[in-house]
Amino acid sequence: MLRATLKSLRSRKLRLVLSGIAVVLGVMFVSGAFVLTSTLGASFDSLSASVYAGTDVAVSGKAPVSGGEPDENSATVPAELIGDVRAVSGVEKATGVVSVSGARVIGADGKVVTTSGPARLGTSWTGTADHRRLRTGREPRAADEIAVNASLAAAAGIEVGDRVGVLTLQPKKTFTLVGVFGYSGDRDTVGGAQEVSFIEPVAQELMLGRTGVYSAVVVEAAPGVAPEVLRDRLSAALGDTYDVKTGRQLQDAAAEVFREALSFFNNVLLGFAGVALFVGTFLILNTFSILVAQRVKELALMRAIGASRWQMIGSVLVEALVIGIVASALGLGAGIGVGALLAYVFRHVGNTDLPMESIEIPASAVVSAFAVGTLVTLVAALLPAVRAARVPPVAALREVAAPDRPLTRLTVAGVLITAIGGAALGLGLAGQGGAATMPLLLGGVLVSFTGIALLTPMIARPVVSVLGLLFSRSVPGRLGRLNSARNPRRTAITAAALMVGLALITGVHVVLESATASFTTMVDTRVKADLIISGAPGGDSAPTFDPAVLGRARQIGGVREVVGEYGDIAMINGRPNRVTAVTDLAAMTRMLPLRATEGTLATLPAGHLAVDAKRATELGLHAGSTVRVRLARGGVRTMTVAGVYTDDDVYRVGGWILPAEAAHDFRVAQPSFGYLRLADGADVSEVRKQIDALLADSPEVTVGDRGAFIAQQSSQFDTILAMIQLLLALAILIAVLGIVNTLALSVLERTRELGLLRAIGLRRSQAMLMIAVEAVVISVFGALLGLAVGSGLGATVVRALRKEGFTDVALPWERMGTYLVLAVIVGAFAATLPAIRAARVDVLHAIAHE
Repeated sequence: MLRATLKSLRSRKLRLVLSGIAVVLGVMFVSGAFVLTSTLGASFDSLSASVYAGTDVAVSGKAPVSGGEPDENSATVPAELIGDVRAVSGVEKATGVVSVSGARVIGADGKVVTTSGPARLGTSWTGTADHRRLRTGREPRAADEIAVNASLAAAAGIEVGDRVGVLTLQPKKTFTLVGVFGYSGDRDTVGGAQEVSFIEPVAQELMLGRTGVYSAVVVEAAPGVAPEVLRDRLSAALGDTYDVKTGRQLQDAAAEVFREALSFFNNVLLGFAGVALFVGTFLILNTFSILVAQRVKELALMRAIGASRWQMIGSVLVEALVIGIVASALGLGAGIGVGALLAYVFRHVGNTDLPMESIEIPASAVVSAFAVGTLVTLVAALLPAVRAARVPPVAALREVAAPDRPLTRLTVAGVLITAIGGAALGLGLAGQGGAATMPLLLGGVLVSFTGIALLTPMIARPVVSVLGLLFSRSVPGRLGRLNSARNPRRTAITAAALMVGLALITGVHVVLESATASFTTMVDTRVKADLIISGAPGGDSAPTFDPAVLGRARQIGGVREVVGEYGDIAMINGRPNRVTAVTDLAAMTRMLPLRATEGTLATLPAGHLAVDAKRATELGLHAGSTVRVRLARGGVRTMTVAGVYTDDDVYRVGGWILPAEAAHDFRVAQPSFGYLRLADGADVSEVRKQIDALLADSPEVTVGDRGAFIAQQSSQFDTILAMIQLLLALAILIAVLGIVNTLALSVLERTRELGLLRAIGLRRSQAMLMIAVEAVVISVFGALLGLAVGSGLGATVVRALRKEGFTDVALPWERMGTYLVLAVIVGAFAATLPAIRAARVDVLHAIAHE
């Protein structure tokens, strides 16, 4: 039986290879994700080891505010601490350093040099005794001099001698570039970071807000003193006011942060793998179903000569196992290549300059490749295997296969599974799953898609028949239409590949489109500001501008009111919260949908704040209540609730509004937003030009009307959309494979039929057109199904997010139309090889074919 199975496998190797390609793709992404993570992780470990090679122990302050990005930046240590550290036994050397994210260099083109994630560091120049190496020029010596790393110099298009603008905690300041440096190992950057070095007092003032403080004190141990011993001595001498860590601990912490950032890319690759494997399951299921249907007579003869049902099941599963192992091996090899390629891109295109001596292939990549590949293939082949075991020996006497079975059981199963998936989705979207919310959402989507796929055969025949009418003007068109509708199970499974991919893509598009539409509605109907100063979201620090711009804007003719908005993280009653300081709360209530429910928003004196109704209810606060507030600078202060407001759950300003003077103790005492209301009849374009002139030294922000503001803030979806397009490409590739495989097997199955058609006058071109119509109809059916399911799924998610500000459900009609056109192209392309094969059928051999 085993020999017969392997011989049967060899005779159909091409058809089975096509079905295994989907598994290859899925395994490729799974193993590639592990290879990428392991390779970059090992590279960063090597890099961080060299960075902290000269650091035995480091002493840093504890952040007064936790829970937000400013944590590491707001912690400082006083200069006096260096003397205390040097007095501890075992200390050879102690050096105060400044190294803080938030220094943004303005390039030669007048724009701020951005990064895709790495920090933009402002540091104090401590010489080249550490891992820094001067390449050109010299070290900074004066207050108006800086040095930058080679990576930043190249990105900014600047060189020694240039005057360079830098944004920090303070508005733009201009410096002379006197030096460009690299790092040990001839690296241009450390992990992609941009670094600007000032002289020490300037670095302290611009990056920490005042002189006489450091980010940390780097300690070198005396000969014979272990770093762990010195750490313990320093901890005992300094108390719990400071964090004391060894260089090894800092290295491990940096590596952990890097790996967490890497997990995003890892999850993206695993998401692609999940889609490929899920869709590949349909492809393999369809392939084996067709093969079993084509081999009814062969299987019946084997049963007639004594093969048991279990041997029949084993025969099909052995074929699946061989395909799974071969596809897993190929996928693992491709995954190693993909992981290596992405690591190369991450290093060179991403400009991280990570040292990569070799490609890491972890055991997890190998184990997961074979486990996932073989398991998916076996599961997909199980149902056809059971169907093969049910072939009766008497079928060997029949000329044709048994007619297709009724769809009743399949439809009932589809309804039940879809209902279960919908219930899981509902619980997850309602937030009632607790810690299991994410598994409920993912499982709900997976189960729902499976249920819908089971329901598709029921609607395949009528829908495909209607779609086929578009091509029924000719005889080949009518034949193609009839062929696509003759086997609803096969058509449905083939279309499912495209349906799943397009449904996921359309669902995400609906959510993003609805987010943009809801934001647009809110801004258009509720925001009364005529002009808004803002910067694009994203980056390692929020875009800000010079506070002086607000005062100068008030002097422009036609400007009625100006409000500046500052943002930061603060500890309120011991918990981290986003807080906002505004320059004129009364004016803000006239521009934004803020309405007092208790107290007043007319004025906000020093020592007072306003809180939104939701937080007030959660904390039991009312007008007159007090809360303890600790900002990034200064100690704990007690503040009184002046008013409780509602913002209709649409426009959130952070939940806590503080008076303008509180912004002086923010990490960055510069506004992020500016709102302007103009007088009646004012020339908006003229005022905008004058505001633009005021923002000349703040290239991170722009001024625009509400439409420009909406477009700017919506740009954060661009990255998501780019990934969606990659997912679409993957879904299309697998869909093409599915249609090609199905049509190729179908052409083989209908060899005699094709021969008879050719014998009665069907030309080669007409045979090709018939196959093309069949492919296009199946492809369009899958696309329509995917668009419908995705739209419904996306609309459901949007409705569930109503409390988060999603007020409108918007469908991406233009993109959906594009996808339909793409489906036609996909179908025509997928039909090419099967159509050529059909056209080449020899008439005499085909008529005699069994």
